[in-house]
Amino acid sequence: MSQNEHKPPLSLGFIGGAIDSAVGYVHFAASMLDNKCSLKAGCFSKDSEKNEQSAETYGVAPDRTYSTWQKMLECEKDKLDAIVVLTPTPHHAEVVKACLDAKIPVICEKALAVNSAEAKSIKETRDKSKGFLAVTYNYSGYPLVRELRNLIKKGTLGKILHFQVEMPQEGFIRVDAKGNKPKPQSWRLVDGEIPTIYLDLAVHLHQLIDYVIGEKPISVVANQDSDGWFKNIIDNVSCLCRYTNNVQGHVWFSKSALGSRNGLKLRIYGSKASAEWLQVNPEEMLLSFADGHRQILDRASTVEISNQQRYTRFKAGHPAGFIEAFANLYSDIAQSLQDYKANGTWQSNEVFSVELALEGLKFLESMVKSTQTKQWEDVKVNTREKVHG
Repeated sequence: MSQNEHKPPLSLGFIGGAIDSAVGYVHFAASMLDNKCSLKAGCFSKDSEKNEQSAETYGVAPDRTYSTWQKMLECEKDKLDAIVVLTPTPHHAEVVKACLDAKIPVICEKALAVNSAEAKSIKETRDKSKGFLAVTYNYSGYPLVRELRNLIKKGTLGKILHFQVEMPQEGFIRVDAKGNKPKPQSWRLVDGEIPTIYLDLAVHLHQLIDYVIGEKPISVVANQDSDGWFKNIIDNVSCLCRYTNNVQGHVWFSKSALGSRNGLKLRIYGSKASAEWLQVNPEEMLLSFADGHRQILDRASTVEISNQQRYTRFKAGHPAGFIEAFANLYSDIAQSLQDYKANGTWQSNEVFSVELALEGLKFLESMVKSTQTKQWEDVKVNTREKVHG
């Protein structure tokens, strides 16, 4: 089925994602933007008042708003095309496996799980049920990131030599205008086997490098610190990486970097050219070539991916952003889910399931181990199939 073929919107249910959550309204807006999905049911919060307020805001009928997610599965499993899991990360595994056991397709906010053991358990459930599971990594929905992947595949950058990818934020060290310290969600102030900052930020960086260059992490050496207001909570991590095909990399993510709101930056260095993309200026990508000349690409340039009609909700020069990137991913997920419903299988270069999540969690576990041993640690990952369904 082509991207342009009209299909009725898919009926979604949310578990979690109340209006006061970090991601709920983003998923609602992105899933609705291109009329590929429609939110029909939900258990948005354990707090009854927030649950009702969220349902009213999202336009969900009272008789399809549930006080527990278990009751929602029982009543909605034959009515919904998919359930979107937006609970705090530590609760993902229980909810995702229950949905898969109930034969309901699942769209899960990253991080899929809190460690590789949980992810492996989810994979076993997915495989046993032959179910559908997609994990949302919205940054690869930006058109210029997709353009970058295409340039690398074409060989425009030559052989990839090394990369730098970073996501610095300031939320754990800044104060508000009155000098008050931040009040993050309570679950974000508990570090498990993998500290929460890795699950919040580093999973995106792993996915982006996998997405654009297609190489796999082999070994890492890392350092982590607690520099912000919340002592003993890791909030700054730096890591050197060795990837397949002799690619070297540097990964940095932080919540104690003053001045950085969400400083996602992707820099890829090749033998013929380099590319730099910043989320703060997502409509442009800087290419620097071996002969010294530079080129700025945007959607109005001579490009092959980012000028496609699906990415041009309005003409170039009128910037698209975070919600639009997320909507691009939701369109891809809707396509994959339609294929799954029709054939029992799906294939996509844009949508990722448990395999990539499992690989990423093993990557993060090796980073954490390295911070303890103070030496290089191997990343024990298997080559995954490119497409999962």
